Amino acid sequence: MTTEPVMLETLRERVTPQHTALLIIDMQKDFCVEGMGASRRPGRDLSRTRAIIPDLVRLRQAARESGALVAHIGFLTLPNHLSDGGPWLSQRRRATYASDSFAMANSGGAEFISELSPQDGEVTIHKHRYSGFKGTDLDMILRAQDIRTCIVTGVSTNVCVESTLRDAFEHGYYVVVPGDGTASWSKELGEGTLQNVTHRFGLVTTVDEILAIWRSHGAFAPRAAA
Repeated sequence: MTTEPVMLETLRERVTPQHTALLIIDMQKDFCVEGMGASRRPGRDLSRTRAIIPDLVRLRQAARESGALVAHIGFLTLPNHLSDGGPWLSQRRRATYASDSFAMANSGGAEFISELSPQDGEVTIHKHRYSGFKGTDLDMILRAQDIRTCIVTGVSTNVCVESTLRDAFEHGYYVVVPGDGTASWSKELGEGTLQNVTHRFGLVTTVDEILAIWRSHGAFAPRAAA
């Protein structure tokens, strides 16, 4: 006879640092720096993307101080279409403000922005699709570190952030999204993602709410098995 699993119902329970990972998605120069990849596409406004950087810096620092795992997840395009299948390449070329040459391997555009460059003790994951779980070691690393909750942040809310959070949920993780810690070129599409999270996949909150919870846990404490 099976019994109902124990569930983490509240935001405070879910973001307990020892079993939480902060996923920072695609905060790379091609997507975040004026004069590089994304900003060269006609009509692409990076103001929303740039606006979340200070809050992500605060959130990353608090994660380090409280003992939460920090994982930087970056998109990487391989040269000579090594990572491109036909369906993928076709859709990339017709997607709004996208390009099949963004974040090319070994290019400056693929580098993480200086404000959020990975530090010692943080995880770096490179992906070739929208989701941080597709074809990467992310799930293995999270399970090895006894992670139960993924706080998903970065860009773009309705594409790589949403793809990653959906996969996190399907892989059995609690999902938390600080709405002010993600950004999209389209406000409407970004808000649609947050509605999807609220209705189906997890909890939508704010950076300040997470910071308040983490501060209440005090200084760094090593993660223990959940």
